[in-house]
Amino acid sequence: MIERTAVLNRRRVLSRLLLTAVFTLLGFLVMGYHPGIEDDGVYLSAVKSDLAPDLYPHDSDFFRLQLQATLFDRVIAGFVQVTHIPVAWAELTWQLGSLFCILGALYAIANRLFDREKVRWAGVAMVASMLTLPVAGTALSLADQHLHPRNLATAFILLAVSRVLAHRPLQSAPWLMLALLLHPIMAAFGISFCIFLAFLYPVRKLVWPRSWRGALPAAVPLGWIFQPPSATWREALNTRRYYFLFRWTWYEWLGAVGPLLLFWLLYKWAHNRGNLALARFSLCVVVYGIFHQAMALVILTPPSLIRLTPLQPMRYLHLIYLFLVLVAGCLFYKYLFKANVWRWSAFLVLACAGMFAAQRVLYAHSPHLEIPWQNPSNPWLQAFAWVRANTPRDAYFALDPYYLEAPGEDAHGFRALAERSVLADAVKDTAVVTQVPQLGPLWSKQVHATLGWSHFQLGDFQRLRANFGSDWVIVAYPGPGGLDCRWHNESLAVCRVP
Repeated sequence: MIERTAVLNRRRVLSRLLLTAVFTLLGFLVMGYHPGIEDDGVYLSAVKSDLAPDLYPHDSDFFRLQLQATLFDRVIAGFVQVTHIPVAWAELTWQLGSLFCILGALYAIANRLFDREKVRWAGVAMVASMLTLPVAGTALSLADQHLHPRNLATAFILLAVSRVLAHRPLQSAPWLMLALLLHPIMAAFGISFCIFLAFLYPVRKLVWPRSWRGALPAAVPLGWIFQPPSATWREALNTRRYYFLFRWTWYEWLGAVGPLLLFWLLYKWAHNRGNLALARFSLCVVVYGIFHQAMALVILTPPSLIRLTPLQPMRYLHLIYLFLVLVAGCLFYKYLFKANVWRWSAFLVLACAGMFAAQRVLYAHSPHLEIPWQNPSNPWLQAFAWVRANTPRDAYFALDPYYLEAPGEDAHGFRALAERSVLADAVKDTAVVTQVPQLGPLWSKQVHATLGWSHFQLGDFQRLRANFGSDWVIVAYPGPGGLDCRWHNESLAVCRVP
């Protein structure tokens, strides 16, 4: 009897792992994969620099200083060194692993809130199909289309939440510590939610507590917060509209307030139906959301606290959106579709198709899955690949400061993918400056020196070489006369400045 029970348990565990892997693959195929885009331009550059210290002899502070608060780059670099797996394959492996852990942790949470197996998997499937769902006006989605410490931190936070729901709050501590080592800001939100959950979830009667002595504001101990802001830091900050709560549109505000209202209604509904686990969880989400919304208003309203703006307190919504999609999937399957697998499957196909189409519009000029064995078809990626293979490691490039917004570029970072130093840009490096204000003067000097790039002639490029040492450029093909152009495709040329 005991042996039979053990066999059944093993089969149950294996089936859950297999289903989690299936939904991981589904989510991966729908969301797409784009290494080197957006934030990965910073993180992937740091990983490659850890593996090859002679890379990026110029301006490496634009990725190194920001990563002082995380072990992410060193973990990935260590994995590459131990396994001898190429960086591109290692990044893909960890991306799939982080998605697997996120979905597995969400199943563990659903396991505590719903009593039917198919209902739990319906919630997981819903999240898998909507991993690129935007989170109000925070510039976040449920998960990133590239490896990001936020993906891994989210997985660890959700595992911690599942431990608290299992009435083992002490077991959440190691997961929260791992999240803190990878992404301190997101970990602060996770710690905060677990504290609310530990206080509210176990109680027998659902009442509002009189005090919140255990709640923690989402803050990170950065010494520069209390220094007066510089003009260059303000200039960089103003490029990040999503930092400023009062610049959000009405529908972004609705995206912030709406989920709290929905969870409040869910709390009342679940409580009336006797589903105490779901009711308690919903109440925790509401209280957590109200607390952090109040903290966000305190931080983002007074001008005297402007240095706290880069902490992005509205990103507390990330966890709420994950829980909202998970619970919505479970309830839709159970009540809206009456547990009919075929109707639910048809709904999922439509959801996946919609999310897939949105990603194809967003990255229209790049393959949906940028897998390591593919040769690049994007003209910009072709240029980056040629630079990586054919220029000296100490080459110092200059590009249009707005190249990340150029038609067809699709936000691919030059540093990460070309593996060469480059002057600061006016799009992504601004986010780094908001986090590391001492880079502001250098960033401003380099960006302003390259403004008007499309009208540059040989003398302008020689001025950049004289002032900064940048001896290579990527320009529109055909390039200005006098440059020593070594390679080109139909739209771009890679040239040396004489």
